[in-house]
Parts: sequence; C-alpha cells; structure tokens
Amino acid sequence: MNANELRDKTPDQLRDELANLKKESFNLRFQQATGQLENPARIKAARRAAARVKTVLNEKAASAAQE
Repeated sequence: MNANELRDKTPDQLRDELANLKKESFNLRFQQATGQLENPARIKAARRAAARVKTVLNEKAASAAQE
C-alpha cells in the first residue's frame, strides 16, 4: 500500500491499519525466533508499512492543527 492510498483513508482506518501491522510484525518476529519464518524480507516490509502509516497520520494531525 502506497502513501497516496493511505492519504485517502480516515484517521480511524489508519489506526486500525497500524494496529494490524504491529500485530503482523510481532508475529513475524516470533516466527523468526522459533525458526519458522519463511520470508525474512516480510519483516522489513511490515516495518516500513507501519512507518508509512505513522507518517500519514502525523501529516493529517499537522494539517488539522493548522486549520
């Protein structure tokens, strides 16, 4: 999901997406620790997706504060 798609979502939807990404990241780390992780690149992708969601949330908060 790219940043433009995220900007179309509401802040509540973004918070839900962030929670899902954090759960996924936790599960991936747990799989890595137990040696069951099949795709190690997915950890990096989940972390970056969460950062992307946080960035869009902060942009929305900043624009709301200026109005």
